[in-house]
Amino acid sequence: MGRLGRRALGAGKTRAVLLALGTGMVAAAVVVAPARVVAAGLANRVVHGIGRAMQSPGQPANAVTRNARSFNGVAAVGTLFRAGQGGAGQHYCTASVVNSPAGDIVLTAAHCVTDNGTIDNPGTLEFAPGWADGTAPYGTWQVTQVYTDANWRASQDPDDDVAFLKLAPASDGVPIQDITGAETLGTGWPAHTYVRVIGYPDSANQPVWCENWANSFSPTQLEFDCGGYPTGTSGGPFLAGASSATGEGTVIGVIGGYEQGGDTPSVSYSIVFGPAVASLFRTTEAGG
Repeated sequence: MGRLGRRALGAGKTRAVLLALGTGMVAAAVVVAPARVVAAGLANRVVHGIGRAMQSPGQPANAVTRNARSFNGVAAVGTLFRAGQGGAGQHYCTASVVNSPAGDIVLTAAHCVTDNGTIDNPGTLEFAPGWADGTAPYGTWQVTQVYTDANWRASQDPDDDVAFLKLAPASDGVPIQDITGAETLGTGWPAHTYVRVIGYPDSANQPVWCENWANSFSPTQLEFDCGGYPTGTSGGPFLAGASSATGEGTVIGVIGGYEQGGDTPSVSYSIVFGPAVASLFRTTEAGG
């Protein structure tokens, strides 16, 4: 098993893919947010914890699934590809659209953009929301900037394994959120929260989902127990209160952190979303 702080490429649930910057492609530089800055006066689009465990609407506390199930996906969650493949190449890692004023922000795990070199070359990466069965029903969207915490950039601290990606709009200027809808970013939620976790195994043609209770693994890490989350599911959102109709909910974590999200398909981890994540989100919103 891996250990806390493991750095080897391919460890955990991300796939090591070395991406080259395409000919003639211009990539924006990565932006590093100040470490552990507590943002004051957060906008309403960030939902703070409410001091009690939550569960998906209509789901009793014992309505858990022990193994992930394949499904056709939801619009606001997708997978990452090498730019220029149009969603037809080998996908890796999972990401989700999060609500923002400009409608152009996607959330994933930081190790997803570190292990493959895109942290400094964001133009080599694109996002395909709702991808399933080899098709990208909502198109593919070019990444223009990658935002990670300064502590992650300095030492790949497992407690800062989160990244926000800025996306270019469609050719007609429409942002991705107007097409797919978005998850709500949640910080400060209790560890014991009923969540739906969505991920894209890199060897599968469809995403998977599972519902269970997230629990505290450590003061800074969450644990989610469900089989069927192998390599490729890194960055998959932990969704509280997910709608069965749209798949939209409040994302309180992403597969990552300890062991880069877990060394076995049956146990997944996430960092606890707190003030540092909220601050990084505000930096991303501002485009600083």
